[in-house]
Order: sequence, then C-alpha cells, then structure tokens
Amino acid sequence: MKLNERSVAHYATCDSPADHAGFLRKRVERHHHHAHHHGTSYQRRWFVLKGNLLFYFEERESREPVGLVVLEGCTVELCEAAEEFAFAIRFDDAGARAYVLVADGQAAMEAWVKALSRASFDYMRLVVRELEKQLEEACKSLAACHKSPRKSSSSGRKRHLSNPALLPLQEKPTTLENGYSTWGSGGCVAGGATCSDHDGGQTKPPPLPPRRRSAAGSTPGSGLSPAMLESPVSPETICFSKLHNWYGQEIAVLRREWQERQKRGHP
Repeated sequence: MKLNERSVAHYATCDSPADHAGFLRKRVERHHHHAHHHGTSYQRRWFVLKGNLLFYFEERESREPVGLVVLEGCTVELCEAAEEFAFAIRFDDAGARAYVLVADGQAAMEAWVKALSRASFDYMRLVVRELEKQLEEACKSLAACHKSPRKSSSSGRKRHLSNPALLPLQEKPTTLENGYSTWGSGGCVAGGATCSDHDGGQTKPPPLPPRRRSAAGSTPGSGLSPAMLESPVSPETICFSKLHNWYGQEIAVLRREWQERQKRGHP
C-alpha cells in the first residue's frame, strides 16, 4: 500500500477525535551478527488509533509519528512474553511483521485489544451487514404487526355476525301487568319468557301475578285479598321480579288507602 507521508502525518496530528490513545511498550528485536543471537528490548511509545490506522509517537507531544500500522488482514491476540499484559498484532501474510505490545495493566490491555479488534474495515463491514439484516427483520416484523390487527378485527366481525350467540343483546322493553312493572332480573325476562336456572337449563315461564280485586271485594281490615296473601314463589319458579311484585302489593294497597283518606279529609 502506498501512502502519502504528508497527508498521513497531518491526519495523525489533526483535531479529529481518536478512537483510542495511550502509552504502550513496543518490543524491538535487536540482532547481533557476531554473537549469532538476538536480544529483545521495549520502547515506550505514545499510540493513537484513528479508524484503521494505528500511529505511534516518540512522545505524547510529538508533532510527527515515527511509525504506522494499517490494521487490515490482521488479528489481535494475547501472547506469551517475558513482560506481563502483552498482546500481539499478527498479519495473515507469512512474511509480515508482528507487533508485540505491552500495556501498563489488565484494564488497559483489555481496552486496547477490544479497540484494535474492531478497527479494521472488514470488521466494520461485517457489523454494517449484520445491522442491515436486523433492520430488515425489524421492518418485516413491524409490517406484520400493522397487518395482523386489521385481519383479526375483520375475522372477529364476521364471526360476530354469523354467530347469533355473539349478537348484542337488545334492550328489553318494560311490560306492565296489573299496573306494576314486571322487568326481568338475572335470567328472568318479562313478557312470558323463560327463566334460566343455575344449571343452564330452561324451565317453564312463571305465572303472572294475580290481578288486584276492587276495594269493595278486599278483605275487611287488611285491604289485601286472599290471593294476594299467597306467595307466588315455588321451587320451580325462583324469579326476583315476582318476589318484587308480591312484596310490593301490600305497600301499594296501603298507599292507595292513605291517598283515599286524604281525599276524604281524614288524617
């Protein structure tokens, strides 16, 4: 790869934000030809990571980098070394140089390995593809959610119209019998409808309350006829409306007698 040194140096020192920065010790191998062996030493350098470019300077205040590592086609891994907290940047090419770096502590080493592993263009391309896939799946899921309520609402409306049991209950008109309301309560419906028992079965409709006799034919002293003293309730016809009418007859008769005495002028 051919790079323009001036442009690269300007990018390394310009005000653009760095992805990671800090001091690391870089291993330097020195070969001694006469002794037929080589020694290892470490140089402390200031490293700055911008995108997929890793710059290193002699000092933090240096105006120009002394080296550059392009983080493409490489792997970042921990390595065994004499120094603690060491990691290496290795490239796929057989003859490529490996960079062994040493951090000042465990936290710094983990932060550098994570930042360098995510710096390559190949890694960012994989991330973008994965995010695009997730976005596509989310859009499909959202579109399915928008369609499903309309479908369920339509099908629910069809079932509602086709099933008589789901039709809305009509408001029952009030029926008058002997001047009293015979409105239904619970499972009892006025107008001769059947009363439902607790087991869900149907029983015969309850008889209508007896008609009131005239005031002349009523029992002296009580104002109630013998038929009105009989309870209409039986085990076969348990209905709240009949109980209401039966217990209300005595009140109605007493009220009517009181009104007649008021008309005649008697207190």
